Amino acid sequence: MKYTKINNSLFAGNRKRFISHLRPKSLAIFNANDEFPQSGDQNFLFKQNADLFYLSGIDQEQTILLIFPDCPNPIYREVLFLRKTNEHIAIWEGHKYTKEEATETSGIKSIFWLEDFETIFPSIIFHAESIYLNTNENDRYVHTVPYRDLRFAIELKNKYPHFSYQRSAPIMCQLRMVKSDIEVQLTQVACDITEKAFRRVLDFVKPGVTEYEIEAEIIHEFIRNRATGHGYNPIIASGKSACCLHYNENNRVCNDEEVILMDFGACYANYNADLTRTIPVNGRFSDRQKAVYSAVLNVFKEARKMLIAGTIWNEYHEEVGKLMTYELINIGLLHKHEVDKQDPKNPVYKKYFMHGTSHHLGLDVHDISNRFTPFQVGNILTCEPGIYIPEEGLGIRLENDILITKDGNIDLMKKIPIEIEEIEDIMNRK
Repeated sequence: MKYTKINNSLFAGNRKRFISHLRPKSLAIFNANDEFPQSGDQNFLFKQNADLFYLSGIDQEQTILLIFPDCPNPIYREVLFLRKTNEHIAIWEGHKYTKEEATETSGIKSIFWLEDFETIFPSIIFHAESIYLNTNENDRYVHTVPYRDLRFAIELKNKYPHFSYQRSAPIMCQLRMVKSDIEVQLTQVACDITEKAFRRVLDFVKPGVTEYEIEAEIIHEFIRNRATGHGYNPIIASGKSACCLHYNENNRVCNDEEVILMDFGACYANYNADLTRTIPVNGRFSDRQKAVYSAVLNVFKEARKMLIAGTIWNEYHEEVGKLMTYELINIGLLHKHEVDKQDPKNPVYKKYFMHGTSHHLGLDVHDISNRFTPFQVGNILTCEPGIYIPEEGLGIRLENDILITKDGNIDLMKKIPIEIEEIEDIMNRK
């Protein structure tokens, strides 16, 4: 791992909070993510299961975590099973955790090799009454792949059908939505690295550069600052491409008088940043570009004020819709008579702003959350309004990451330039 060592009090505290939600005599099981085949003999780059990392800090494939707080044998109340290394693995794949390193990372004292799981697990499961199984219950996820946790759940229920099976996901959702101080610090590091990459881009962009060259500048800055890499596929969308919300071909030449919508964020220690900025290719916004940019910025500033504890998700987005409607009228994209006769279920502003304004952020970029739970202290949410005008080949979005506190909120990206004048000044200071 490129990132620096994390204090294992984070993971010990996370386990303690998880245990407090379990039924008596419960055993919970978490599996590492699969190693997904790419082609031939290659795998995709391994990405740890967010829940297992949250509870253990172990960032390695083929790992199993058992949590059994009421186990009669105290050795098995918290257990990690790890892939056992050998000379062949060391030569071909590199270093793997030793038992001592796994304890130092996780704070868990009972470490066994994965080959011991089939012996140890049957010896303790019959002392449990409830089994908590972990599955991906992110409401943005549509299940198509039988991933490791799901396969394990099916096998276990077939082998031990008489237990009471429970879901870990609702507990993990409740816990992961509220970030601890250490998690906020790790997210801030990801945001700070993202800031460095954005400032590098401001010095680099000029007419004639390609989107992929900008992407290269970003990943260069990420890696040299210990980020794992991109938190998600970066969007570097110049001209009309900015009107495609998930554009990531990043292969166009950036032309004079266009703007570039850039949506990217560093991943550091598995915690993610999520930034969007829109900048002029030639360093100066046109009058029209300024008008649209200012409209988006106005919505951003007002929407951010609503990211406080107690705000209701749907009510928040409805209010942002009203703000956007007002701005779209001001810049001539909507007329008041259209708004007066609109279908409330399909408001007219969605023609130019068709996505949500915020999502939770954390170990997943679209972090697990409950949309029916009011915002809470410790939530980190994006704020990302945008206006997309295909007929003008113009798309502008602005996005920062916002931490909700007991005193309001803190913009974790407040140091990243967002005002028109500041962006223009930086791009023209050479």
